[in-house]
Amino acid sequence: MPHRTCPRHGSEHPCTCAMGNLYRFVEPVLLLLLKKKGQSYGYELASDLRNYAVTDAEIEVSALYRTLRQLEQNDCVTSKWDVEGNGPARRLYALTPRGEQHLEEWVTVLTHMSRSMTRFVKQAKSTVKRSKPQALGTLANEFEKGEKANENCRTYK
Repeated sequence: MPHRTCPRHGSEHPCTCAMGNLYRFVEPVLLLLLKKKGQSYGYELASDLRNYAVTDAEIEVSALYRTLRQLEQNDCVTSKWDVEGNGPARRLYALTPRGEQHLEEWVTVLTHMSRSMTRFVKQAKSTVKRSKPQALGTLANEFEKGEKANENCRTYK
């Protein structure tokens, strides 16, 4: 995927619009695994994917192979059939120089997202902490009103 500047994201970091599978982060994990392993079979990647998952969402095997095909179309990954040994032929995947570059782009994007998420969580926590006593006070008031209404109902019986 080409590094380009987009109107939404500017030129400070790679455009996330061109990043595939951002929701479950399949693509960067596959790129990292192939970088670490050198080459790997799809089923090995599938089992390792769980250990490197960036989110709690389960990654379906079909999403893994779809992403590998897309990475291959984008010249980030190559594959070849391994017909040696017993059993059926298996596809062996390897990272290309373009794939290494794309992994670096992902690292930049994820670093940017990590900073943004940290800032968001920090702001959200401070907002929640400030509003908790007020919210609890409101709940207590509502509870008292409910209790008084219940007392009034009991007195009129």
